[in-house]
Amino acid sequence: SCHLLSSKHLNDTYFSLSNSKLVAFNTEQAGGGMLGLSSVKPGSDGQWTVTQISCHSDLVTDMDFSPFDESLLATCSGDETVKLWHLCDPALEQPSSPELTLRPGQGRLELVHFHPTSSGLLAIGTAKSPLIWDTGRQDSPLAVLEQHSDQLQSLSWKQDGSLLASSCRDKMLRVFDPRAQLTPVQSLQNNKDSRILWAKDDFLLTTGFDMMRGREVRLWDSRKLSSSVSTVSLVSDVVMFCSAQGDTVVDCFEVSSSEPLLSQVSHCITDASTRGVAMVPKLALDVMSCEVMRVLQLTDSCIVPISYHVPRKNSGQEFHDDLYPDTAGTTPAMSAEEWWQGGNKQVEKVTLHPDKRPKPKAPPAKQMPAKKEVASGGSKEAFTIMDPARGCSTSSSPLSTPSSSAVPSRSPSSTSGLSSGFLPSPSPSQSVKAIQNLLGPTSKFRHIQGAVMHRDTHITNIRGLNLTTPGECDGFCVNSQRVAVPLSISGGQIAIFERSQPGRQPDTALPTIQNSVNVADFSWDPFDTHRLAVAGDDAKIRVWQVPKGGLKETLTEPELILQGHTEKIYSIKFHPLASGLLVSSSYDLTVRLWNLESEEEVKVLKGHQDQVFAMAWSPDGKLLATVCKDGKVRIYDPRKSTTPVQEGPGPEGPRGARIVWVCEGKYLLVSGFDSRSERGLYLYSADSLSSGAIANAQVGVSPSTLIPFYDHDTSVVILTGKGDTRVHIYELVPEEPYFVECSSFNSPEPHKGLAFLPKTECNVRDVEIAVGLMLTKTTIEPVAFRVPRVKKEFFQDDVYTDTAVWWEPALTASAWLSGSNGQHRKISLKPKDMTPVSEAPKEAPVRKYLPSSVYLEEKTDEQKKEELLSAMVAKLGNMDDPLPQESFEGVDEDEWDD
Repeated sequence: SCHLLSSKHLNDTYFSLSNSKLVAFNTEQAGGGMLGLSSVKPGSDGQWTVTQISCHSDLVTDMDFSPFDESLLATCSGDETVKLWHLCDPALEQPSSPELTLRPGQGRLELVHFHPTSSGLLAIGTAKSPLIWDTGRQDSPLAVLEQHSDQLQSLSWKQDGSLLASSCRDKMLRVFDPRAQLTPVQSLQNNKDSRILWAKDDFLLTTGFDMMRGREVRLWDSRKLSSSVSTVSLVSDVVMFCSAQGDTVVDCFEVSSSEPLLSQVSHCITDASTRGVAMVPKLALDVMSCEVMRVLQLTDSCIVPISYHVPRKNSGQEFHDDLYPDTAGTTPAMSAEEWWQGGNKQVEKVTLHPDKRPKPKAPPAKQMPAKKEVASGGSKEAFTIMDPARGCSTSSSPLSTPSSSAVPSRSPSSTSGLSSGFLPSPSPSQSVKAIQNLLGPTSKFRHIQGAVMHRDTHITNIRGLNLTTPGECDGFCVNSQRVAVPLSISGGQIAIFERSQPGRQPDTALPTIQNSVNVADFSWDPFDTHRLAVAGDDAKIRVWQVPKGGLKETLTEPELILQGHTEKIYSIKFHPLASGLLVSSSYDLTVRLWNLESEEEVKVLKGHQDQVFAMAWSPDGKLLATVCKDGKVRIYDPRKSTTPVQEGPGPEGPRGARIVWVCEGKYLLVSGFDSRSERGLYLYSADSLSSGAIANAQVGVSPSTLIPFYDHDTSVVILTGKGDTRVHIYELVPEEPYFVECSSFNSPEPHKGLAFLPKTECNVRDVEIAVGLMLTKTTIEPVAFRVPRVKKEFFQDDVYTDTAVWWEPALTASAWLSGSNGQHRKISLKPKDMTPVSEAPKEAPVRKYLPSSVYLEEKTDEQKKEELLSAMVAKLGNMDDPLPQESFEGVDEDEWDD
């Protein structure tokens, strides 16, 4: 029997997977969180349709189709989740949300495999440990197997489901009996970078490298792993059946119970480089043409089927049962719980004879699960599944794919490439919308796209950038006109760049602000684009006035110096409504309010027991929230009390945190770290801090604190850390699930900060909802975040509500301190020449399909030729009009010379 060594290589950019109906593969879009989906067989028009599905916020590291449900796909990702998806025909709309999300809480996930005999049972590979998980229990894994000493590279279930084999970067092969013990029952030193697969009976197959870095395939007896029973060395450019990425060769081997145990039977040379391969199940083969195996090759631009046939005289007329023993069916032998309790039932086998196969029965109606996040240690909830059509927003593209055949010989026919073009997807049906409502809230910003703007808008050749600003500082600050960037030059110098003057900066020294001491934090006055407040290491706040047109000479004298703190300042923040009102936090554990009009300290807030990580004013300007290293989140009403009016538990991690008011000031969002130093987002009700976080989301492991930007108009929060390459985006909703994850943006290299401009800087014609400036080592680059829309000629009034004019003060500092409140006026962002999309004329419905009579009516070749000729005439014009050459006179035939 021939076996395929899975192409799902750890950390590969591409891989693919197939069942008898669908083929799935990962893509490079959206940071690798997208999957491509196509049919195993072409449509009636001879073309394949490819659909894209947004499924994770980070790289899809592995996936597996259920052996018992052809529409069920499990995926795992670097975002630390496993998701189960119920898919449908690629020409239809796919689900926008998974049916189940598992969060093991053990970091990045690398591998996922369905159990071969039991329903709802998964083997999940973390970085170093395999987990056995029953999706029906959901709350925690059934077993956490012994941790490996290095990174897991592959997992494989034995066909009877009794044992699980693993290969690891520590060069060890391990065989586990998960129901008996958590440690391996067999282990052995093997080759470097190996992949493992159960072949037949008790045999294991591995690929890897020998001592000379030559590739080889080895066969092992799992009952005695002391040495391999057979070894085949490969040439340097191929690997077992699944060729290595970039290869143009696919090899096939036969595993036999007699000598030779492992032998090569086919060497297929392809036209295009391989990015991944998948094997089509036996049930999908064309058995009447003696097709014994079919492999789908994934290339850069296409999927190419490679078919293996055994030459027989009566091929196409008879079923050759000697080629096709009964194969495993699609009905599970038992439940996950039965297997865990010791059951060893096997999947019932079915014949491949076309006339003897049972006809598929219509699946019984089931119930769809409510969308939920499942984390290790969480509470148990009922999980039910519904089977009707599911849908989401996708893009589909027809692919013209020539079929390729390969018989078991040394020189099968080669494959050829193909092209693709994307078409807009159909709108969701009513049933789809009903299911989406059942699944929970969806986001119109789910597929938001971040893009760096044209190079002409960049400020380049920045020299001497300070890359070691304190964690409480954003790294740089911007307003609509200029950018302030700290330099590593002694004396706390700050460069000022005018946004109206992009381009390459001169190599000579630039005029700067000489703050005289190191910069701890700094902030532009929101109501004065020329005024910059800078907090220094000497516990003083210096207020600088940048002249109109930018710096022409170095500034050495500040406009104002504020003194009062007794130790170094952590951070400073301007009031969002009152002009000239500033708040600062310090190592002296106080938070102080300053009136820049009277140049004096007006309030001293107390109650912090440790370092103040961050502060945030409420949208109405009445309250001040803080998050502290002492593990507390506090809310102050500075005009009424110098002590907190509310206090509650904050993030446990002591590494840093940020805080921002969200959802019209009803909630507080805190980005911080948990006790294991993993980054997380925590949502608190502003009315009951003492109750703790009402929701949280884990955002991976990184040393830098996520700095949030919150757009009050759309409830979208954009987060990234200094030194990150990834920008995370969520829509926040004031109900479960609270966090709706959207597509992330990835910068080509680590950035040093991301700061955002006023909403008026957004180009509404391109549906931009936010524009930020990204700081790199030597450049400042604008980044636009756009919502994909079809009718861009209309103003998207569902995206753009009237926005607050937060760059104008609502009242003075003195008025606010005396008890007055105010609010910003609002303006519409709609250009005068654009019509709101809500007022756009309704388009007449267009039939997506021709009437059935068109398909039923048979046309003769003559009729088809007549139709084609008529179409050509319509293109070329009236054939009755004489052409100029028709009036020319010719010569008689006998006048031609011989």
